[in-house]
Amino acid sequence: MKQTGDFNPSFGVDKFGLKNLNSVSYNLEPPALYEESLARREARIAKGGAIVAETGVHTGRSPKDKFVVDDANTHDTIWWDNNGRMSKEHFDVLLADFIKHAEGKDLFAQDLYGGADQHFRVRTRVITEYAWHSLFIRNLLIRPDRAELATFTPELTILDLPSFKADPKRHGCRTETVIAIDFTRKIVLIGGTSYAGEMKKSVFTYLNYVLPASNTMPMHCSANHSHEGESAVFFGLSGTGKTTLSADPSRVLIGDDEHGWSKEGVFNFEGGCYAKAIKLSREAEPEIFATTERFGSVMENVVLDPATRIPDFDDSSKTENTRVAYPLDYIPNASPTGRAGHPKNIVMLTCDAFGVLPPIAKLDASQAMYHFLSGYTAKVAGTEKGVTEPQATFSTCFGAPFMPRHPSEYGNLLRDLIARHHVDCWLVNTGWTGGKYGVGRRMPIRVTRRLLAAALDGSLNKAEFRTDPYFGLAVPTSVPGVEPHILEPVKTWASKAEFAETAKKLVKMFNDNFVTFEPHVDGKVKDAAPKVRAAAE
Repeated sequence: MKQTGDFNPSFGVDKFGLKNLNSVSYNLEPPALYEESLARREARIAKGGAIVAETGVHTGRSPKDKFVVDDANTHDTIWWDNNGRMSKEHFDVLLADFIKHAEGKDLFAQDLYGGADQHFRVRTRVITEYAWHSLFIRNLLIRPDRAELATFTPELTILDLPSFKADPKRHGCRTETVIAIDFTRKIVLIGGTSYAGEMKKSVFTYLNYVLPASNTMPMHCSANHSHEGESAVFFGLSGTGKTTLSADPSRVLIGDDEHGWSKEGVFNFEGGCYAKAIKLSREAEPEIFATTERFGSVMENVVLDPATRIPDFDDSSKTENTRVAYPLDYIPNASPTGRAGHPKNIVMLTCDAFGVLPPIAKLDASQAMYHFLSGYTAKVAGTEKGVTEPQATFSTCFGAPFMPRHPSEYGNLLRDLIARHHVDCWLVNTGWTGGKYGVGRRMPIRVTRRLLAAALDGSLNKAEFRTDPYFGLAVPTSVPGVEPHILEPVKTWASKAEFAETAKKLVKMFNDNFVTFEPHVDGKVKDAAPKVRAAAE
C-alpha cells in the first residue's frame, strides 16, 4: 500500500483495519486535490477558480438512512423516537464489508479538528473515496498546523465510500444508502450517497452526543460578535438565513452553522462555511458570492454555462439545494480564533411561509424554550417534490436530524445558560409578509437586517411593545427605518378574515406539535404556547 503526505506513522489507516489499498494520500492541500479531482473526472472548474461537483441522485441529506448503534452505552441515552437503531452485530458486518469494499482503491485521508476550543474539540480522521470530498471536508472542519500532523492521533474516524451499496437485510438498514454511527467505537460509515454534507453533519451529531455530559451546549446555529466583543447566536433551519444574516460586514463572523456554548463562551465547531447558492447574487450577498470565485471553494450541483463556465445560480434544474463550501477565512470579517464570549443575544430564525408571524418579537425565558423545542419553519412549493403549498416543519432544537439525545436535555442546558448570562432572546421571521407564499412577498432583507441591528445594539429593548393576539409575543410597535405596518402582519394582508383563519391554523399546528414535549417542561413553558386571545376574534 502506497502512503503519501504528512501524517503520524503510528496511526495510519491500517490501524483502522484498512488493508490491500492501492494508495492512501494523507492531508493533501487544495492544489493536489484539484489535480486528483480533475484527473479522476470527479469535478470541473468554474470561471474564477472554484471546483464544481455533482452529487447524483442525492442532492441533500438522507436522514431516514441514518442509524446509531444500540449498545450498553447508548441504549438508555439515545432519543430512539428520532434516531434509527442498528444492532452492534449489523454494524460489525457493515464495517467489515466497508473495509472489504475499499480494497484496491485510492483513498484520501484528512486529519482535522471538530471544535475551535481545544478542551472540547474532537480529533477527526475523514477517509474518503473521492478527492473532492477530501477537499470539501478540509474546507469545513478545522485544519491543524502541518507540524501537528506528525503526532495527530484520531479519536473519531469517518469512512466515506459513496460507491458502497448497503444491503438492508444484511446490514440492518433501510436502503442501499447508509450513514451508521457507533458512538462507543467512535466510527462513522457513510455509503451509497455522494452528498458531501453527510460528513460534516456526522461530526456535528457526534459532538451533540458527547458535549452535554460536560455541560456544554451544542447548537445548530450561526454566530458573530460586535467589534466590542458582544456575541450573538442565530438558530435556524436550512433556508431561514443563518449564513446570510451572520455574514454581516459590520460584525465579526464566528461561524455559519455549528457551535458550542461552554462555561468560557461560544466556539465554532467548524473551520468553514457551507452556504446555499440558489439565487445567490453579488448585490445581495457580496461576501458569500465572492467565495464562488475563489480557488479552493467547492460548489455542489451548480449549473455552469458550457462555454464560459460561469455559474448560473438561478438555475435549480439539478436541485434547489445548490451549495458552496469554503474556508472561513474566505469571509473578510471572519474570526481568526472561532471563539467569543457568552452571547448577549439569541436569535431564533423562522421562515414563516404562512405570513402571519411578526418580523421580530422579544421572547421571555419560557417562550424561548418553547420556540427552541418547537423549531418551527415552513417548506414552500418547489423546494421538495410534492410540496404544492406551504407546509409547517417542526424540527426540535432547530436540528432534530442531528440530535441523538432527547430534546429536553438540550432545552434545559439552553434555559440554564440563558438565565445565568442574562441573554436577550428574539424570534425573527424571514419568511413572508402581505400574505402566504404565492400571495405575499418574502420579507425584505433590508427590513430583517435593520431589525436585527436594533436588537443587537440594544436599542430595540427601549421600544414600546404590543402583545400579538395569536402568538402572545412581545412585538415592537415602531422601529426607526422600518415601515410601521410591516411590524403588525395583519395590516399587510388584503383580507383580514383570511389572515385570522391562517393564523389560527398555524396556532393549532404549534399546539399539536408540542404535545410530545409537554411531559418534559414546566407549567410556564406550557403557558408560552400560542393561543387565540379574545382581542383577535
